[in-house]
Amino acid sequence: MSKRIAIKTIAACALLTGTFGAFGIAHAQTKLKWAHVYETSEPFHKYSVWAGEEIKKRTNGKYEIQVFPASSLGKEADINQGLTLGTVDIILTGASFAGNSYKPLAITYFPFIFRDAEHQLKYAKSDVFLELAKGYDDKTGNHITALNYYGARHVTSSAARPVSKPEDMKGLKIRVPDAPAYLAFPKSLGANATPIAFAEVYLALQNGTVDAQENPLPTIEAKKFFEVQKNISLTGHIIDSLLTVVGGPLWSKLSADEKKIFTEVMQEAAEKTGREIIASEARLTEEFKKKGNNVITVDKNAFREAVLKNTKPTDHGYRQQDYDRILAIK
Repeated sequence: MSKRIAIKTIAACALLTGTFGAFGIAHAQTKLKWAHVYETSEPFHKYSVWAGEEIKKRTNGKYEIQVFPASSLGKEADINQGLTLGTVDIILTGASFAGNSYKPLAITYFPFIFRDAEHQLKYAKSDVFLELAKGYDDKTGNHITALNYYGARHVTSSAARPVSKPEDMKGLKIRVPDAPAYLAFPKSLGANATPIAFAEVYLALQNGTVDAQENPLPTIEAKKFFEVQKNISLTGHIIDSLLTVVGGPLWSKLSADEKKIFTEVMQEAAEKTGREIIASEARLTEEFKKKGNNVITVDKNAFREAVLKNTKPTDHGYRQQDYDRILAIK
């Protein structure tokens, strides 16, 4: 009898080892939610999915990450709040929205602070970014792991309201994201800035609620804004970025090795995303022309001078020293 019990016990142990693995992998598996507001066709989604799969692989299956695109878990303000509430674990978000919790982080939305994409990518590795990210981490308990290049924001407008010089912005009803960081550019040029959620922009343009909006070329393509906006003015007034943010409840539970894996994978995903966006920006100008859009090359210096004449970083609650340090990055 005792021999039969011993054999059954050994068999049960072997079965458990086979089921859960030598390190209890299946038993410890954790399902995570990663949310963003972008379309499944965009690189932000593609590389979020890639990162989820890569984290699963590098943690031997411990973490199973499901990516929720296209505002399916809420608007951008909602998913930021979700990190704090613990209803979402990881998000892609603009520093403009993260800046609602820690204002200095949104300094990057002050118009014309970055020269180009490469300037911003250097900022992502700079001491000033690390300090600003730490300020956000300390304030919220969440953790920024990576900065993704999002693209140069350009103004699109209806057929009746082409924008070729700063004066053309006066009185223009322009949609901006529902975050204060986006207001400096339109307000300094006399435009009527109207915050509208991302998922509602196409309809607002189509029915004439607003005359214009501003976004990078890949977003204008993905969201099909070019269908309802004749003019695309290459203002490049904000070189935009997204942050990959891990919620505090999750980050605090990760081991040191897991934190390293999450950070490395998310930074690799950010690099891949940025390079793809830069490549698509290079081709889209000609593609929009072929679609029949009026692509307007503007004098960016004229726009920059007009903005700086009417506003400065401190008017919007930003720190002058952060602005100066970012400008000085070579």
